[in-house]
Amino acid sequence: MSENTKTQILISNDDGVHAPGIAHLATSLSELADIIVVAPDRDRSAASNSLTLDQPLRVIKQPNGFYSVTGTPTDSVHIAITGWLDSHPDMIVSGINCGANLGDDVLYSGTVAAAMEGRFLGYPAIAISLVCDHRERQYFETAAAIAKQIVAKAIAGGLSKKTILNVNVPNLPLDQIKGFKVTRLGYRHIAEQIVPSQDPRGNQIFWIGPAGVEQDGGPGTDFHAIKSGYVSITPIKVDLTDFEMMDKIVNWSNGLVFSL
Repeated sequence: MSENTKTQILISNDDGVHAPGIAHLATSLSELADIIVVAPDRDRSAASNSLTLDQPLRVIKQPNGFYSVTGTPTDSVHIAITGWLDSHPDMIVSGINCGANLGDDVLYSGTVAAAMEGRFLGYPAIAISLVCDHRERQYFETAAAIAKQIVAKAIAGGLSKKTILNVNVPNLPLDQIKGFKVTRLGYRHIAEQIVPSQDPRGNQIFWIGPAGVEQDGGPGTDFHAIKSGYVSITPIKVDLTDFEMMDKIVNWSNGLVFSL
């Protein structure tokens, strides 16, 4: 990108194109860059990295200038970058999610998946989440102000195309945020049990239970930073290879035998 060209940012999310978080993010980042918003037409939380391959997708312009996609967060970013946009963005920013994306959550998160799709396609990517729920006051303005700071730093200093920044923000007024912590992912206990119920016809149905509480949430983790009132910034990669186990697997795989 030349010095005279303004940064282009593609914004997406998993809460849907009409969610308040994405509106706050777009307003904040528009002060730094030219933005375009392409996001699912409805809440697609926990969609992870799923792509829609069994039906066509539609992109529809909304009255506020955002674009909705009849698919997942990954669909939204993929469509935008692989042919729908006239010019390629310089960065992907996903959010602002309402809810934590801490520890194991990144494996399920559509917010992180939208950023990850940008990374797969060769772009720097940041995921922003506000650690709140829908039953409480949501300080999206705090997360938007923090997102602006982080994105400005990324624009000025460059962000590796191999790394995704997973940012979680405590649900607090901005003046109560204690600072920033660069963290590692913690991890949770096994998820809570499913919740059985019945539909109006008496048939049994099930709800997926809530995420488990943190098992590894000590100092240095994203969980600990949030509990202590700090913004958590976790650099994550997509290479899931367990390098420490490779030699051990080589040793025991030598004993495998093919037989008919």
